[in-house]
Amino acid sequence: MGYGMSRPDMDIDMHDTARGGDAARLRRGHGETFDVDNDIFYLTRLRSEPSARVRQGIDGRRTAPISTVRMLSGREANVSGRGRFSSADCSYVLGQYLPVNGPWPVDRMDSRVYVSQFSEDGSLFVAAFQGSRIRIYNVDKGWKVEKDIRARSLRWTITDTSLSPDRRYLVYASMTPIVHIVNMGTAATESHANITEIHEGLDFSMHEDVESIFGIFSIKFSSDGRELVAGSSDHSIYVYDLEANKLKSRFPAHSFDVNTVAFADETGNVIYSGSDDNLCKVWDRRCFVTERQAAGVLTGHLEGITFIDSHGDGRYFISNSKDQTIKLWDIRKMSSGTNCPKTRTSGWDYRYSQYPPQNKHLKHPNDMSVAAYRGHSVLRTLIRCYFSPSKSTGQKYIYTGSHDTCVYIYDVVSGDHVARLQCHQLTVRDCSWHPYYPLLVSSSWDGLITRWEFPGNDAVHATNNNIRGGSIEDQMFRVMYL
Repeated sequence: MGYGMSRPDMDIDMHDTARGGDAARLRRGHGETFDVDNDIFYLTRLRSEPSARVRQGIDGRRTAPISTVRMLSGREANVSGRGRFSSADCSYVLGQYLPVNGPWPVDRMDSRVYVSQFSEDGSLFVAAFQGSRIRIYNVDKGWKVEKDIRARSLRWTITDTSLSPDRRYLVYASMTPIVHIVNMGTAATESHANITEIHEGLDFSMHEDVESIFGIFSIKFSSDGRELVAGSSDHSIYVYDLEANKLKSRFPAHSFDVNTVAFADETGNVIYSGSDDNLCKVWDRRCFVTERQAAGVLTGHLEGITFIDSHGDGRYFISNSKDQTIKLWDIRKMSSGTNCPKTRTSGWDYRYSQYPPQNKHLKHPNDMSVAAYRGHSVLRTLIRCYFSPSKSTGQKYIYTGSHDTCVYIYDVVSGDHVARLQCHQLTVRDCSWHPYYPLLVSSSWDGLITRWEFPGNDAVHATNNNIRGGSIEDQMFRVMYL
């Protein structure tokens, strides 16, 4: 069964890195089990470590860390035979510069921050607040507010936003079936819905099977910008055709709220979904016409799924859950059934109470996950988790917000806590890592948006009016890609 199983593109000279003598299974101190022989750990090393050829040419040792200066010297000496850094070499160097220095405030509002994300190229930053506000910051121009949007027809809060791949349009969702779209190309900074600008409403309820009003928890643009996929409170997944300006399909997906949806890769054929029924599901749109059922189901979580982030290769993804874990999945391990026993914490509601301590190390009897990451807190709201950027880190880290006011960064391969960023007073619901620079932005229910950068000159950070400016550190990153 082909679900986008092609291997990711890699530099040829990366393949001479050996797997090493890892045992088939690695048990960590808190009782989690890692399937170390899974390809994801091998691929992560290939993408984020120097090749054996480069390592041999620099110091000959297979495991010792290599400093940035020695990596640059090795490149100048052309030890790789390529005359430049491979993508893995770049990820290795930049991956050593974690964004842990700070915080420096970006903005503060008297409203909870629900969504905060960089655009794909890192030039824009989107922040959505409970109080009907969405702000678009121009990162290249000192975080200047490029668009200040006042949303319309909200119920409770803005639940999600998505920026089109070409950055021309932004959509925002709420606990209603109407998704609004904003034209980002207009000259006006202020965008008040249907006062200064039109926020066109896209009606997701225009389907013969819709019987009641519902809300939308998750919305995503397809990679070509032609479609939107959404997860809803009526247990369904919706696909909206923007070119035809109509709802394309709706299909019942889970037995409870669909809290999160994500495209598996750029083709848009495969969709991942996560729900309060504790299940992650894989949907192949090429089979919808004949089957109208999930291509596969992945069990392992004991509580509802709050967020899913795809690895982007059509094979792996991570999920955050109310059972206080992030799990890493390989869809080749999915089953066609739904062998998922009822939650062992019935009666517990994550919105009002702490997770029962006695349940923290319970195991699902049919756990299909590759690895689990534990330490953060998933309470009160649908907290989000992500892979670190491919370009700058080789996706060697996983990071997440947390109810305990922190951002946690985990090592994908070892599962270790790499960093814990703390400055907020309330829940950190969302956070975002710049796609090219060691810069992370956290946003919280305390209304504060802050940025974290790699350790350097405080004066540079405090007066940084242009992230692509001329600091010594920035020049180093430029040199590596030349």
